Amino acid sequence: MSATKHPKGLPFLFFAEMWERFGYYLMIGIFTLFLQDDEKNGGYGMSLTESFDIYGTFIALVFLTPFLGGLLADRKLGYRISITIGGLMMGTGYCLLAVHNITVFYIALTLIIFGNGFFKPNISTLLGNLYNEEQYKLKKDAGFNIFYMGINIGAFICNFFGAALYNFFGWGHAFMAAGIGMFIGIIIFWIGVKHYKHVDILKPTKPEDASLSKIVGLTILPALIAGIIGWMIPGDILGSDSTDAFIFGSLPVIYFYYSLYAKASADEKRPIGAMLAIFAVVIAFWAVFKQNGTALTKWAESYTDRTIPASIEGGAGKLQLLSEIKYQKDTFPQTDYHFRKIKDEAGNTVKTYDYNPYFKNIDPEQIPAEGETVKLINTSIYQSVNPGWVILLTPAVVLFFSFLRRIKKEPSTPSKIAWGLVISALSTFVMVAAVYSGNNGLEKNSAWFLIASYGVITIGELFLSPMGLSLVSKMSPPRLTALMMGGWFLSTSIGNKLSGILATMWDKYDNKAYYFLFNFGLLITAAAVIFLMLKWLNQIFKEHNAG
Repeated sequence: MSATKHPKGLPFLFFAEMWERFGYYLMIGIFTLFLQDDEKNGGYGMSLTESFDIYGTFIALVFLTPFLGGLLADRKLGYRISITIGGLMMGTGYCLLAVHNITVFYIALTLIIFGNGFFKPNISTLLGNLYNEEQYKLKKDAGFNIFYMGINIGAFICNFFGAALYNFFGWGHAFMAAGIGMFIGIIIFWIGVKHYKHVDILKPTKPEDASLSKIVGLTILPALIAGIIGWMIPGDILGSDSTDAFIFGSLPVIYFYYSLYAKASADEKRPIGAMLAIFAVVIAFWAVFKQNGTALTKWAESYTDRTIPASIEGGAGKLQLLSEIKYQKDTFPQTDYHFRKIKDEAGNTVKTYDYNPYFKNIDPEQIPAEGETVKLINTSIYQSVNPGWVILLTPAVVLFFSFLRRIKKEPSTPSKIAWGLVISALSTFVMVAAVYSGNNGLEKNSAWFLIASYGVITIGELFLSPMGLSLVSKMSPPRLTALMMGGWFLSTSIGNKLSGILATMWDKYDNKAYYFLFNFGLLITAAAVIFLMLKWLNQIFKEHNAG
């Protein structure tokens, strides 16, 4: 990150984003585990399906609000103020999760959702504005890769803190650490503000641009009303009230982005159309990738051998990275997927067992004695595998593309996204192999299957996710950059919600291999669509001097 190669503001934005992601991924890494944990332990005692539905809706809304945050930053607030507002809201929300009260819980989620909307699109836009300066333009893809590594350093280290704080103090202290991390990020952001305040400039609107009040009246207000209608409609049209509300509420926002394309001037219509086409296709990537907090967390918790070698057990124990579970004989039906909770037809818990699902498929020779305690790696630690791979692989990917650039063979940004989808699709085959290796869940699997699957999809992620941010920064009309960044996050939002919907189907697949093969089908279909559009996309990319 030498100042002679990259803007001086990059390290400050890098570390601000690193700490913001520290807080977010700490919270996400323990979210479903926290919701499913017994109330006596500080959780809310939810079932797998309930927790996965809330998770999917939450991460969907987190990436839907950048539409609003980007709009307000572009038109009224500017990027520095928007980032600050967002960071303070998110930090406060994380801290409120430490309060064990269901009303406060939903208030906290609301603060995080809207806070992310102000923070996420605008720090990426601010970085892109730095690289729009002539001396840095050719470094933009590399700059976003470096920035993306900052995201993943935060995501990597946070889960160790989360596990240790949970094991030692409980859920509340882990959430408080997430809030503190966010506040540190805001402090770092303002320490470096002199290096990017010159690119924090409100963009002039054009006559064809809708006014802020008109957008609120014709888009945001209808989205809220549609969401409420979706929630209140009798029955679950799309699986749950929260899913109905999200889909209904998204429709006015999707229409708004279509209207941007329809009303755009001739010179802006093609790049906006190209971006919207890519946004639509990459929904499939996020639908699969974001199952790291649901289906893959479940796989880590119940299907993966989480024992630790005796040689390092002492050190891990001192760092509070091991959870302790007591073995008690299985006294309830094997068909109960939630293991500890039996409910009546009204949904009331009628019996709770202390049996831990980890023991269901353990090697008979390793079954402990009745009442014996076993030490296991915390499930949330596996959430650090993906960001760990990002940290390891980002330099290699950056060097790979730098080499291709030197020999004038570097693929265009749309081409990188297309190949990212193909590589991501291959990661599902690793999990199919894991299913068959473990006799479809009847036996524990080596953690290396999960680690390898994350490794493959991480390569796809590095081809796709930072490239998407770079693409928006390159192709957007200047006055719409943050708004179009919000469009990228809208596609992420829809994909995130779809990931939650897919995860709720986990228990419906008797053969888990078919679950992962369905994910393969989604990704390879999306890749095929991008390749069919690639000639058109590359032509537009070249026309608009995007590199």
